[in-house]
Amino acid sequence: MRLSGVGRRYGLAGPWVLRGVDLGLPARSLVRVEGANGTGKSTLLRLLAGVDAPTEGRITGGRPRTAYVPERFPAALPFTAAGYLVHLGRIHGLRRAEATARAQQWLSRFGAAGYARTPLAELSKGTGQKVAVAQALLAEPELLVLDEAWTGLDAAARDELDRAVAARVAAGSTVVFVDHDAQRLAGAVDMVLRVQGTGPAAAPLAPAGTVAGPRVRIEVTGPPGATLPAGLPGAPARTAAGDGALRLTVAAVHSDALLGALLTARPPWHIRHLSTLPGNPDEAA
Repeated sequence: MRLSGVGRRYGLAGPWVLRGVDLGLPARSLVRVEGANGTGKSTLLRLLAGVDAPTEGRITGGRPRTAYVPERFPAALPFTAAGYLVHLGRIHGLRRAEATARAQQWLSRFGAAGYARTPLAELSKGTGQKVAVAQALLAEPELLVLDEAWTGLDAAARDELDRAVAARVAAGSTVVFVDHDAQRLAGAVDMVLRVQGTGPAAAPLAPAGTVAGPRVRIEVTGPPGATLPAGLPGAPARTAAGDGALRLTVAAVHSDALLGALLTARPPWHIRHLSTLPGNPDEAA
């Protein structure tokens, strides 16, 4: 998807919120959007999600299957939590049985299974946010747009969302997010966009060697002559570890997906050692 000269204004003659946005979203990437309050971050996300249409410019390249978590979840809807998820799943093209199964799965993963039959209007803000996130994830979107999706979640649910985001990227999706926590998914972001009021500009990532955030080192051995599977989650750095083993280093948020890929490869790889590293790559040598 590409945005070319895209702008959005309030009303037909109101002030511009964004203008002159030129942006291409790469596939299989994690994109963080930054900027001061009122610069248009949420407007940019709504344009990417297809919720708003641009006032000027155009969006080309076809729209991938998209799911969106808004900054404010519209809780005053005539559904129970599970009913809402099944309804959204059906809109995304799932059969009812599949939508029901995925609704139950995601409510359980976020610790909200006990609220499946609760009307949305009676949910707490935190539980409502879990439902908002679940409706986006159950669709297995190719483009996932998250506007402050972690806000209101408890610690366990925030960690679960981190893992879900990593899994979507590993599956080939693009995830675009805004979050007030500067360390959210640190070390895993592929692109940072800064919205300055007149449009986003791609900001360079921290140079190699200064990336923040914990990482995981995995030492693995494979069958004689085997090569590592292509497209491993998190694009791990690899070095020889001696005795025919390889040492893979990856951002912690990608570690579960990487382990799963190694263990389910054909033939599978043997995990010899696993350790957590601090965010300073100099300490990982």
